[in-house]
Amino acid sequence: MRHAQEHGEWPRNIVLDLWGSATIRTGGEDFAQALALMGVAPSWDNASARVCGFEILPLASRDFPRVDVTLHISGLFRDMFPGLIALFHDAVAAVAALDEDDESNPLAAARRDGRSLARVFGAAQGSYGLGLSEAIARGDTRDALGQAFLAAGGHAVSRNGESAPAREAFGERVGSADALLHVQDMAETDVLTGAAFAEFEGGFSAANAALGGSAQITHIDATRPAALKLRSLEQEIARVIRGRAANPRWLEGQMRHGHRGAAEIAETLDNLFAFAATTPHVRDAQWDLVFDSTLGAPNVRDFLLAANPRAAAAIRDMFQRAIARGFWRTRRNSVAAALEGLSL
Repeated sequence: MRHAQEHGEWPRNIVLDLWGSATIRTGGEDFAQALALMGVAPSWDNASARVCGFEILPLASRDFPRVDVTLHISGLFRDMFPGLIALFHDAVAAVAALDEDDESNPLAAARRDGRSLARVFGAAQGSYGLGLSEAIARGDTRDALGQAFLAAGGHAVSRNGESAPAREAFGERVGSADALLHVQDMAETDVLTGAAFAEFEGGFSAANAALGGSAQITHIDATRPAALKLRSLEQEIARVIRGRAANPRWLEGQMRHGHRGAAEIAETLDNLFAFAATTPHVRDAQWDLVFDSTLGAPNVRDFLLAANPRAAAAIRDMFQRAIARGFWRTRRNSVAAALEGLSL
């Protein structure tokens, strides 16, 4: 509904991130959403309370056309939920086989056009994560990071859970996507908590842009299931910068933890840099705010230097790289001097 309100039409192609740990915690809510978008409902075995199949809902019961959903799964999901992968393969094939018009059923349109119906992609068999952190540290361009995302995540996962290289098919799904959906279900985490958020959401942004796409990236806050919050990735990054990365109360809390607290501050800013490398969503004013709250704040700077000099050095280097690569165009001459003059 929100996509239709903002763009004037219903989405046809959506990529949905599915992580194994989140699926365990939520009981498969994200997977159920993927089925619902396609117009499929799970069938239940009442005796065991388990899903035993699916039924295809008629178009007349829906308020919008069927959506062509692609799952981008983590390595843990691939290993832990082969049954869900098989179920999704069967659902895609069944929906694609329907005799429905192209506007109502993009999967059927893809079948008639002879296009690939591979809709489950992830890392290569036995691999975990996308490995973009290393490419970001090397200083790869945003286009190169997008290509790295396609190479790492572009393995089609078959019905029996085996993966095979399918970069071209994955690129077609990413480039044609109207939106990426990523659901966050843990209140203790946010987009700057770990590298995986930037690898999956930021990597998708870089790849979609490199392929000429303009997909909306929607970060769904499901930490309170009764009150879901849908925000664009840009809004979510801005919210976390204000609420945590540049929040004096959070910084004061980390300062009470000494060496480890300093490392947490450095990791948060490193993940912010990863989003700056993969997306256009980190603004100059936000960099100014983060700098003013960390190395630009005497009490925080002195804490970092005393408690964890390596973290202080990493933060300084991160700010310098942000300036050198054009992610941060500060108008303050004092910033460069302050970074150069930091005694380590």
